[in-house]
Amino acid sequence: MAVLTPQDILRTGLTPSFAAATASTGDTLVNDERCFVRVKNASGSPITVAAQPTRVVDGLAATPRTVSVPATTGDVSIGPFPAADYNDTNNVVTVICSSVTSVTIAVIRLPRV
Repeated sequence: MAVLTPQDILRTGLTPSFAAATASTGDTLVNDERCFVRVKNASGSPITVAAQPTRVVDGLAATPRTVSVPATTGDVSIGPFPAADYNDTNNVVTVICSSVTSVTIAVIRLPRV
């Protein structure tokens, strides 16, 4: 599991850096409700990205939020993530990609206004 560092959007612009997505256990980010995940898929098949909720209602765990990322040139942004629904006890959100071959990921943080 890789911990992804948020990259701040600035008024002067941001060219985000991407890292290879982590297999099976996924990637994590410290969530302050201003972060979103950007996933690029250069593989020949579409993938699914699942944001793992931590909320439990009436003893039932919430279903992960899944988003499809198209094959070859897929570039999808997911989030921000409400802390009450997605943060674990360390304020961390876990995001898991169904495949990581030719898949890169970045965490972008929105500025405070």
